[in-house]
Amino acid sequence: MSDFDFSRRLFLSGAAAAAPALAVMSDRIAEFLPPPERVRMVSANSSFVVPPPTYSEAEVKQIVSQGKNVEFIIPKNGDELAKVLPDVNVVVGSINAEMLAKAKNLKWMQATEAGMERILFPELIQSDVVVTNMARMFAPAISETAIAMLLAHTRGLNNIYIPNFQKRVYKPMRDLVEVDGMTMGVVGMGGIGSFTAMRAHYGFNMKILAVDIQPLVKPIFVDTLREPGWLMEMVPQVDILVNACPSTKVSNGMFNDQVFRAMKKTAYFISLSRGALVDEPALISALKEQRIAGACLDVVAHEPLPANDPLWDCPNLILTDHTSGYAPQRRIRLMGMITENVRRFSNGLPLMNVVDKVRGY
Repeated sequence: MSDFDFSRRLFLSGAAAAAPALAVMSDRIAEFLPPPERVRMVSANSSFVVPPPTYSEAEVKQIVSQGKNVEFIIPKNGDELAKVLPDVNVVVGSINAEMLAKAKNLKWMQATEAGMERILFPELIQSDVVVTNMARMFAPAISETAIAMLLAHTRGLNNIYIPNFQKRVYKPMRDLVEVDGMTMGVVGMGGIGSFTAMRAHYGFNMKILAVDIQPLVKPIFVDTLREPGWLMEMVPQVDILVNACPSTKVSNGMFNDQVFRAMKKTAYFISLSRGALVDEPALISALKEQRIAGACLDVVAHEPLPANDPLWDCPNLILTDHTSGYAPQRRIRLMGMITENVRRFSNGLPLMNVVDKVRGY
C-alpha cells in the first residue's frame, strides 16, 4: 500500500468514525462516463492578479497518483494560467467568467471553500461544469470555536476573568452559568451545524432542536428537526441559537429583529457561517438593550471589521476574525477531498460534495 493510499483511506475512514456529518455525500450525483482518458488539472483562483493556490511536491504526487494519466499544473501567474485553460478539464480553486470562456474543455471545478456565494456566477451556474466544494471539511474546527466562545461567556472568561487577569485583579465571581442540559437551536444542519450540535449534545447533555431547508434524516443526537417555517416557533424554546446556514438569496438577513426579540433574555446567539445572514443593527440593539445574554460571531458582514463599526462597542459580544476553520488537520481533510474526487473523476465514479449551483450550496 502506498503512503497516499493510506492517507486517502485514513481521510475517509477517520471522517466516518469521528463524525457521520463529515462522511455524508451530497444528494446530487455527478459522474463522468466513460471516464476521461486524460485528466489535465490546473490550480486557479478567480483573479488573474492573485497567484493561484500552491501545493507541495508531495501533495501533487498524491493527486496525480489517482489515475493513469493525471497532470496537475500550478501556474506561477495569470499569464501561465490563461495559456493552459483551453486544454484543462479540471480546475482546483475558482474561476471567473473570463476564465470560463477560455476553458472550453472544462468539465469539473473542485472549489477549495465551503461557501459558494463568492464562487458561483451566472455563466458558471448556467454551464454544464460540475462544481464540488469543501462542505463539512471545516466543521470540526469551527464547532470547537463555537463551544469555546459559548463557554467564554457562561464561565465568565470573556467579561470577567481575562480582563481581571490583565489588570492583575483576583476577584472570584459567583454569578456564572452552566450549559449542561441547555437547549440548543441549530439553523442549518450541514457539516458545521451537525458537528456543533453533536458536540453540544454528547459533551454537554444538550437537547438539540434544528431546522433545515433540506429533507434530511434526523440524526440520533437531534431531538427535533423540521422545515425552516418552524424557526419562529423554535427560537423562544432555545438557550443557544446557532447560525450555520449557507449564504443564499433566501437565507440572507434571516436573523433579524423579529428573531432576536423572540429569544429568551438569557439566551446566546452564535453565528458561524456568513455575516450576510445577520441583521447586524438588530443584533446590536438586542445586545445594547440587554434583550439577549450575549453573542458570538466568527463572521461579520464587512470583513475586516472597520474600527468604527458599532459592533466593537457591544456588551457581551465575542468576535473572532473569520478564522474558526483553521487548524493543521484541515489541510489533511482538504487534500483528502481533492484526491478522493480526482480518483472518482478518473474512474467514472460519483463525485463527493456536488453543489446545486442554482440553490447555491
